[in-house]
Amino acid sequence: MTSEKITKHMQELQLFEQQIHGFLMQKQALQMELNESLNALNELEKTKDEVYKILSGVMMKSDKASLIKDLTEKKKKIEMRIEAISKQEKIIENKAKETREELDKLMKKKE
Repeated sequence: MTSEKITKHMQELQLFEQQIHGFLMQKQALQMELNESLNALNELEKTKDEVYKILSGVMMKSDKASLIKDLTEKKKKIEMRIEAISKQEKIIENKAKETREELDKLMKKKE
């Protein structure tokens, strides 16, 4: 019975670690997207020239204020997604910690 519990806990722990890794990858991709948006916003704020945006591979002249608004909204959405992923990650990390502690107890009982 103890061996079965140990195996079950080890599998759960491995699953939690895979989920945490997935969250880290998602956060990293979103952070890169956020940095791109921030850089674009900074450049937009500096420029007095005409501005363009790319839609489906076509570069079109655009309104600076509308681009700033779009990028600001995109930035907020990305930040919200990063925050949501961080919350999920924290929940899984806590579950992994609990599972690790339970596994330690089971291993000590087996000795």
